Amino acid sequence: MTDETTQLYEGTTIIESEGRRIVLVGTAHVSQASVQQVRQLAEAEQPDCMCIEIDESRYRSLTDTEAWKKLDIYDVIRQGKGFLLLGNLALASFQRRIGKELGVKPGAEMVEAVGIAQEKNIPVVLCDREIQITLKRAWASGGLWSKSKMMAALLGSMFGGESISEADIESLKETDALSAMMEELSDYLPGAKRVLIDERDRYLGEKIHEAQGSTILAVVGAGHVPGIIRTMNELQAGPLDPPLAELDQIPPRGFVARLLPWLIPVAVASLFAAGFLRSGWDLTRDMFLLWVLVNGSLSAIGSILALAHPLTVLASFVAAPITSMNPTVGVGFVTGLLEAVFRKPRVRDFENLQTDITSFRGFFRNRITRVLLVFTFSTIGSSIGTFIGIPYLTSLL
Repeated sequence: MTDETTQLYEGTTIIESEGRRIVLVGTAHVSQASVQQVRQLAEAEQPDCMCIEIDESRYRSLTDTEAWKKLDIYDVIRQGKGFLLLGNLALASFQRRIGKELGVKPGAEMVEAVGIAQEKNIPVVLCDREIQITLKRAWASGGLWSKSKMMAALLGSMFGGESISEADIESLKETDALSAMMEELSDYLPGAKRVLIDERDRYLGEKIHEAQGSTILAVVGAGHVPGIIRTMNELQAGPLDPPLAELDQIPPRGFVARLLPWLIPVAVASLFAAGFLRSGWDLTRDMFLLWVLVNGSLSAIGSILALAHPLTVLASFVAAPITSMNPTVGVGFVTGLLEAVFRKPRVRDFENLQTDITSFRGFFRNRITRVLLVFTFSTIGSSIGTFIGIPYLTSLL
């Protein structure tokens, strides 16, 4: 095998079983070398089918430059999808920031693979799970502490300013480096690691296994290669459990998680009642003012940190103590909608969204992302206020 051929197949795994040849190429999603390798392998292998680690939603966002212009931020807030969209943008922000430094569009090798398949009339399987399902399952995978760490990691990835070289990107394709990273994620966020890595390894492996053709070229992130190989080996013994369809479902919230939003208003109302029975209206008034001050102030501080409109800040102070007592409406619903009204997103905000999310300043400058930050920070502030306020109320009795 020549040096050129060796380099071409570097980072690939070839699986030959039951008369089929599966060429599994592990890529770095912001690597120009990965883009070139995908085209070269497609020319060399002439596959009957190409499997690509991307879902329909992400493919549309990568190829449809007008997609963000169709975003209705009001619907996002009304449907309670603010956290979900912010998570999506945070992931995009991290990859785009690195891709900007290297002059490569994130996911360029995936788009290249689809383009090659279209040129050559090769069937394509978009074999990753829908990003919305993955994010929802990741969020549901842990308790309050895990969600807090996930949120911290999310905000850190959005606002981190570290730079990375092309050599660093290529080194991420090395198995040992990736194993260390996966172990770190497993220790820090075991539930999220299971959803983001393990479940997707299983999902990708089964989709590639089901693909039709004698020669299949599978283009996936290098971090998923070991898990995909393990899944395909296990499939040789028969169907896996649980069925793949279960990984496409959002797990229902547990009993405590469903009950908690109702327990909080009951607990606060009970404390007010206890205060009235013990010392009459004077103590009840003091407790009420304390509840408003703590809950409202922290929510307002969250809005201020997000550089919200002054009227939005005022609304967060007034609304937080009330919405904390209402399990069906959160303060983020109020502040997000008001911020979108007071500072209505402009055409240029939609046009510049994908650029603005690559910088700290851009996140606050763009009115779309600012609405999401107001939604998030005011909600976090109110949540902290609720868990601080209840013990304070108790101490007054």
